[in-house]
Amino acid sequence: MGCKRYLTARDIVEGSPNLNLAFVAHIFQHRNGLSTQTKQISFLETMPDDAQISREERAFRLWINSMGLSTYINNVFEDLRNGWILLETLDKVSPGIVNWKIANKPPIKMPFRKVENCNQVVKIGKQLKFSLVNIAGNDIVQGNKKLILAYLWQLMRYNILQLLKNLRFHSFGKEIIDADILQWANGKVRSSGSQCRMDSFKDKSLSNGTFFLELLSSVQPRVVNWSLVTKGITEEEKKMNATYIISIARKLGCSIFLLPEDITEVNQKMILTLTASIMYWFLKQGGDDKASVSSDSENSSQSEAISNSTTDDSASESSADENGNM
Repeated sequence: MGCKRYLTARDIVEGSPNLNLAFVAHIFQHRNGLSTQTKQISFLETMPDDAQISREERAFRLWINSMGLSTYINNVFEDLRNGWILLETLDKVSPGIVNWKIANKPPIKMPFRKVENCNQVVKIGKQLKFSLVNIAGNDIVQGNKKLILAYLWQLMRYNILQLLKNLRFHSFGKEIIDADILQWANGKVRSSGSQCRMDSFKDKSLSNGTFFLELLSSVQPRVVNWSLVTKGITEEEKKMNATYIISIARKLGCSIFLLPEDITEVNQKMILTLTASIMYWFLKQGGDDKASVSSDSENSSQSEAISNSTTDDSASESSADENGNM
């Protein structure tokens, strides 16, 4: 095997710890049975999915912690498993919707008590018309990452739409849908004289950041220093623009939970939250969004299609993963 002789048979019998350790380590170095190529392929295959989950977990964690709950969470998949923080979040988003009489407050020792909390979480989600295909309370208790992220995305989206509904004075109680945000953004950019447009929240042309820079410039003139904006051709230029977009949005006071990679990779969920955050900030300043109202009736059928596709994407992906269809 090509190993150096560190010890004798007597050393093995007498059990000399240091010599035995050195001998075994030397054997492992020469004949470990591991393949460098296999490890590399495995890492590269799992990295994109893990990175995506990690980014979404970060975004939802920041969002929940921004709600002002009594408990600070450090990890979405671990800290939400007893259902209590989810119930608190639901109560913040829709006050009075949680039945606290049947909720179990931490510390919870019995597993079935956690399931009871999470079952109520799922039940409330259905009341709010979330798409909860193949999601049960026990999935949250077990820490099922994809299903937890699917639920949190719909909860975050619901919260955003409710905030916009309360601010958008011309809605007259009408529900705000994803397409309303899309129309508003396109209307604002068009009114500023720009030819930029996004067809949907997964429009690949958004990766260069130009549309959002035009949008930010339209809601707050002179906020964008165009000398710092790149053409957005290379990956490095796209990332620079995305970083600048986030910096400007935060400077204005928008609630931002995404990363530059979410813009460059056109993460549909995070693109929606970014656009909605800019819209929310603009309306809070007393801005007039009539530019996007004129086309509401013309695009009603398109609005329904866009809204439904955005709502169901995360849930359908999760259910497909659970059934092994992806």
